[in-house]
Amino acid sequence: MESIGIGTLAKLAGVGIDTVRYYERAGLVAPSRRLASGYRRYTTHELTRLRFIRRAQALGFSLKEVRELLAITAQRDVARVKRSAQAKLADVEQRIAALDKVRDALTTLIAACPGHGRTSDCPILKALGEEDT
Repeated sequence: MESIGIGTLAKLAGVGIDTVRYYERAGLVAPSRRLASGYRRYTTHELTRLRFIRRAQALGFSLKEVRELLAITAQRDVARVKRSAQAKLADVEQRIAALDKVRDALTTLIAACPGHGRTSDCPILKALGEEDT
């Protein structure tokens, strides 16, 4: 691919131009070169990198974690990549367990609430107003 501008890069990567600029400021992507006019020019390398970043984010990796994955990838350390993915999975499973507890508590409260009457009798409001002991 010949070099392309930021608009084309953003479109091909499925992101906005501001996202590309944000990733540049964060040090995740850099233009392969600049024209004398100052316009940024990109190649397939930057497109591949942008797609990598977006896919990693879709899997729940933060930008800090993406930066680490990119560094590990550059070192070709597959074992560390796997450990990072395992750590992310453990984090996701913890969050799912916490959300399951929230769902169960809300389900119980909603089932106990008649949806009418005095607010002082509402089990949802009572549960929210209880002191932690």
